[in-house]
Amino acid sequence: MAKRLIPCLNRILVEKIVPPSKTTAGILLPEKTSKLNSGKIVAVGPGARDRDGKLIPVSLKEGDTVLLPEYGGTEVKLDEKEYHLYRDEDILGTLHE
Repeated sequence: MAKRLIPCLNRILVEKIVPPSKTTAGILLPEKTSKLNSGKIVAVGPGARDRDGKLIPVSLKEGDTVLLPEYGGTEVKLDEKEYHLYRDEDILGTLHE
């Protein structure tokens, strides 16, 4: 049975991107070469409420590639895959090609 986690409030579910360990030609890369703490957004909560009760939507959407902080987040394991939960304001930025 596949589980689907929908984050509450302004939380974001992220699957971390693991950099490749070798090139397409078969050359092994050292670990520190391409260590960029990034991830892909899998699910987004509806947002938080301000003092007046108005909904403040999350600024990111599913499918975005984001830059993550070095520390923080909550590790979640679903169907043998690891995900991390972050608050909207903890995400450092989005990555574009």
